[in-house]
Amino acid sequence: MKCIEDEIPFEIPQGWEWTRIGSAFFTVTGNTPSTKDKSLYGNDYPFYKPIDLDAGFHVVTSVDSVSKKGFLSGRMLPKCSVLVTCIGATIGKTGYIRNAGICNQQINAILPSEYISTEYTYFCLCSEYEQKQILINSSATTLPILNKSKFDNLLFPVPPYSQQILIVECIKEMIDCAEEIEHEKDALQEMVRAAKSRILDLAIRGKLVPQDPNDEPASVLLERIRDEKEELIKQGKIKRDKKESVIFKGEDNSYYEKIGEEVTCIDDEIPFEIPDNWCWCRMKQLMYLISGVTYNKSDIQKEGIRVLRGGNLTNNNDIKLYDNDIFLPESYIDRQNQIQDGDIIIVASTGSTTVIGKPAFVESYYPKTQIGGFLKIVRPINKQAQQMLWLLFRSDYYHESILDQVGGVNINNIKCAYLEDMLISVPPRQELTTIIEKNLQLSLLLSNIEESLN
Repeated sequence: MKCIEDEIPFEIPQGWEWTRIGSAFFTVTGNTPSTKDKSLYGNDYPFYKPIDLDAGFHVVTSVDSVSKKGFLSGRMLPKCSVLVTCIGATIGKTGYIRNAGICNQQINAILPSEYISTEYTYFCLCSEYEQKQILINSSATTLPILNKSKFDNLLFPVPPYSQQILIVECIKEMIDCAEEIEHEKDALQEMVRAAKSRILDLAIRGKLVPQDPNDEPASVLLERIRDEKEELIKQGKIKRDKKESVIFKGEDNSYYEKIGEEVTCIDDEIPFEIPDNWCWCRMKQLMYLISGVTYNKSDIQKEGIRVLRGGNLTNNNDIKLYDNDIFLPESYIDRQNQIQDGDIIIVASTGSTTVIGKPAFVESYYPKTQIGGFLKIVRPINKQAQQMLWLLFRSDYYHESILDQVGGVNINNIKCAYLEDMLISVPPRQELTTIIEKNLQLSLLLSNIEESLN
């Protein structure tokens, strides 16, 4: 007889007892039937491995299986056995099998007992206490192992059978409740994502904030942007567009576009209605495009000019730098191609229809950082142009338009001309400021909800 007071981890209720797993249960370590004997393998019985225990409380099938001969020649496990992985990175992973079968040598199995509920056994082995016991008692090596003798020696709390049943019922109710919450959480997260899209949709349609008849019309803002673009042309920073476009609404309420001396009705191109004091323009009036740098793989080095690729554009529409980014010699420096605050970078060429057109907004200083050939920089003419493009590039209208344009197989490419000619709605200057403020306010609220759900 030996005193084990120092081993007892916590007090248990009166009527409960501490025991060892090996004393309370019949345990089995699995083995693998000889792979040289093909007759041992078939589709008659499951051959459980650690990966199959991912199903947890409902282990019904297995990836691999054996024949009846393989089952009878192995260490047979009746249904309702509890299996525990006792070797490797997934040590402690536990499963409750619903069909008789055999398991491999990475698993110790606890066979059903008429005195202890198998469901209670499963939930107990999944508990934080038992999982810690498994880790503490495993060998402290690169590949942790809990051999059968140490497994059998693990302490196990046993309540009266009636309480075991009540505990199991309570745990099942909590699991059902947790699953329902998880389901509702997923639904709420989808609602938040839909709400963010809806806000942007309302913003570019002039429906997010009330209209103010005292605001100067959007045409005045657009004229200011044209003047700033003209200054950039004079400075030689951008080239003059030989097909300068002006879109206006005629007396018949139809939309017309004037290019040079030619005037064309474009009603069939207008994607949605906008307020009377808004106007339409082609995207090229608000920005200019810069293509990515092409390079020889032999020039790649460990430092120098960083080259951004599609993987640097995150799902949060910002930029992330990595240790394995591509760097090129200083000779590759291109002042135009270097990203700057206010730029919008998009994926212009990719095999993925979910990634094509993906935007990232540059809101920090990135020294000696350029874009690669599959990306493009959309550089706004001024702050107001950048704000309008910021709304557009996150909208469903933009993404749907891009998908309609690429619609290809293998490699999808956004043509520069298509992007430049995309229609964008322009609000009055003061309303644009109000829209941006309202969008940020609502986005922050929804992001807080999203974060609390996570």
